[in-house]
Amino acid sequence: MTATAPRLGQAPGQAILTRLLLVTTVLLGTVFTVLSGTASAHAALTGSSPEDGAVVASAPKDITLTFSEQIAMGDNSIRVLDPGNKRADTGKIRDLSDTGSVRYGVGLRTGLPDGTYTVAWQAVSADSHPVSGAFTFSIGAPSETTATVPAEEAGGGLVGTLYGAARYVSYAGFILLVGGAAFVLGCWQRGASVRPLQRLVVQGWLALTAATLVLLLLRNPYTGSGELGDAFDLDGLQDVLATKTGAALVSRLLLLGAAALFVAVLFGAYAKRESPRDEEERKERKDLTFGLAMGGTVVAAGIAATWALSEHASTGIQTGLAMPVDVLHLLAVAVWLGGLTALLVALYRAPFIDSAAVRRFSRTAFLSVVVLAATGLYQSWRQVGSWSALGETAYGQLLLVKVGLVAVLVGIAWFSRRWTGRLAEVEADTEVAAEVGAEVGADVETEVEAEAEAKTGGRTGSDTVTATAVVGDSQRATQLARQRAALASARQKRVRDADPARTGLRRSVLAEAGIAVVLLAVTTVLTSTEPGRTAELEACRTGGTVADAAASAEPVDVRMPFDTGGQNGKGTIRLTLDPGRSGANVMHIYVDGADGKPLDVPEVKAAFTLTAERIGPLPIVPDRFAPGHWSADSVQIPMPGDWRLQVTVRTSDIDQTTVDKNVKIG
Repeated sequence: MTATAPRLGQAPGQAILTRLLLVTTVLLGTVFTVLSGTASAHAALTGSSPEDGAVVASAPKDITLTFSEQIAMGDNSIRVLDPGNKRADTGKIRDLSDTGSVRYGVGLRTGLPDGTYTVAWQAVSADSHPVSGAFTFSIGAPSETTATVPAEEAGGGLVGTLYGAARYVSYAGFILLVGGAAFVLGCWQRGASVRPLQRLVVQGWLALTAATLVLLLLRNPYTGSGELGDAFDLDGLQDVLATKTGAALVSRLLLLGAAALFVAVLFGAYAKRESPRDEEERKERKDLTFGLAMGGTVVAAGIAATWALSEHASTGIQTGLAMPVDVLHLLAVAVWLGGLTALLVALYRAPFIDSAAVRRFSRTAFLSVVVLAATGLYQSWRQVGSWSALGETAYGQLLLVKVGLVAVLVGIAWFSRRWTGRLAEVEADTEVAAEVGAEVGADVETEVEAEAEAKTGGRTGSDTVTATAVVGDSQRATQLARQRAALASARQKRVRDADPARTGLRRSVLAEAGIAVVLLAVTTVLTSTEPGRTAELEACRTGGTVADAAASAEPVDVRMPFDTGGQNGKGTIRLTLDPGRSGANVMHIYVDGADGKPLDVPEVKAAFTLTAERIGPLPIVPDRFAPGHWSADSVQIPMPGDWRLQVTVRTSDIDQTTVDKNVKIG
């Protein structure tokens, strides 16, 4: 029999796809046209006193930082370092927040000398993600500084990687647990006794439980020191338990205890009532189904709420609406992708699956996608906020990738629906074959047992040997019956696997599952990426747009010809500044002679001046690294802008010149 792919022109599937596209289009236009307001997630530094790059006449009494949303700070969250990399603050952080603003401050020590100071800060935003940053200001006049700030961003390094992996596993476990159980209860109740489906749901529970424990242990180093050893710091763990995220993780563990009881009943008492024999048993099974559905929904919503109450949905505007919407979003994802995984397991591992069950899941998946589209668009608006941020920020670009993956997934699902219709034509024959095979094996075993009882009934004493021989014959007959049943089962498997509709459905569902794995990875990265709205706020604070900031975050590389007027006084200077933005940079100067070879000169100096802000010149005296090569570490650029670069080259005791060029530093 030749398998033929479904035609695109068939009406039912095309109508479903058209309706889905219309719903998505209407929602997209409504969300971006009608809704208005401001929201954010991931706190952003929106202001400071003194400002980034400012030059003040005298030392201020304290440093204040203003943020876009509520944050949590520890005793060492704000550090002020003098030009010699020593602490210049008192270490006492004060909450200066009032209605409408979030501000924190730290006092400065008295008698601070002139020079450039570095302010490094780290906090945990209201959406549970760690954020950090640094900026500089100068007292009297800018100077060189040896202050160092952490090279890694908050939440990075090995701990950040492990934390991200645990988040991925927790999402995957939630999807398998909730989606697998929903598939059994709502689509294929006979699947409660299918061992592969039981293992799938239990593995989801184990993965979610283990990942939650890992997240709880890693939370302290993830938001603090970044050292893996601090995961077992009991004092740090106690501090985590007092936070919103810690409470959410503990609540999740308690709910997973209730979920374990749900799974035990589903695959225990419920599975045993698979075939009710009378009206009373049917009523008991119906009541148990209703109880499991209600209890399971409550537990699943509770677990989903542990994310909604502690992450993006819990901060910004419309939190009262955003949190239940986020719960619906997570449940829709779990029912769709988890049910898809359960269907894939059933198609490959179960002896058979009702075509009616596949059709029920197809309808359930469609409703889940509609809910997913509506809730996802709303949450995307809250995090992105503008069309420009959709294309110019990392969050917006990842969101576009996610939308594209969902579109591909929906397209493949449409093909799965077409194969489902064809599956119905031969499913009945497969089920009949399965029942016949089972009945044959059972009937043969019953006949053998009856025959053995008849032959041995009432025999004692000298008849023992004869009875033993009869029992041996009955055992061999039982083995033969089991072999026949196994052959019938193998025949049934061959019939099932020869069905082209089932094979086509397997392949399309497998493709869906593969896309779903990638989609889940993108979603995990998306939840830990700075939202587009916050990125735009940060860009406004530093000046320019998000696109400008991304474009300027490139190393500066300039060439300038020079002529000192003396012997061997002509050549070219090449200067690089990496990473070419405000903060610490590494500068390299290469001096080449007129012949293009390195020119060993006795002295090279550089200076940076920001005329618009009256900053500078900031003198830089590099060290000689090699003939014609000079370098300087920790070149501090106070703020982005159009800087005037001056380089002085001396080729002899009396011959020197200064050349200049304007460079843009982000």
